[in-house]
Amino acid sequence: MGDEGDVTVDARLGARLAELRAERGWTLGELAERSGISRSTLSRAERAEISPTASLLNRLCHVYGRTMSQLLSEVEREAALLVRAADQTVWTDRAAGFVRRSVSPPHPGLRGELVEGRLTAGADIAYDRPPVVGLEQHVWVLDGRLDVTAQDVEHRLDAGDCLRLRVWGPTRFHCPGPEAVRYVLAVVLP
Repeated sequence: MGDEGDVTVDARLGARLAELRAERGWTLGELAERSGISRSTLSRAERAEISPTASLLNRLCHVYGRTMSQLLSEVEREAALLVRAADQTVWTDRAAGFVRRSVSPPHPGLRGELVEGRLTAGADIAYDRPPVVGLEQHVWVLDGRLDVTAQDVEHRLDAGDCLRLRVWGPTRFHCPGPEAVRYVLAVVLP
């Protein structure tokens, strides 16, 4: 998706984040306390003045009790059973070197989803908590190498390897290089 599409996704995402906070009757200060994110950063994200990072979205997903894919699917125009490649939402965290394609976004009545992740060489993304405790994940590396740390254990995955786990605490995704990594993340709600 080009820059114009990113701006549209960021604007819809910011509006949805503001709606979620309003639904709970929280001030920016209350959300800042719950999430550990500054009020100014939250305000700028809600107004789409900044493109939120993966880490920031993960913290907000935890506070709101949803996966990142659920949150991103809520800013989609409509859910469909067949998701054409051209219609899959692509979200980019340029600062972290992370591109996320929602291949099979959440859908009412379905517990699983598929995400394609791409990390540039050297990219390192740490999530301090799962968006949903006990979330089941299957990480299948298509190209490159990926180091995944969960429950203080580092797993080195090469092309073709698959790591299966339930997420209870912090996780880390690191691409040691020398080239980028492309992987599929299958997510199943508990």
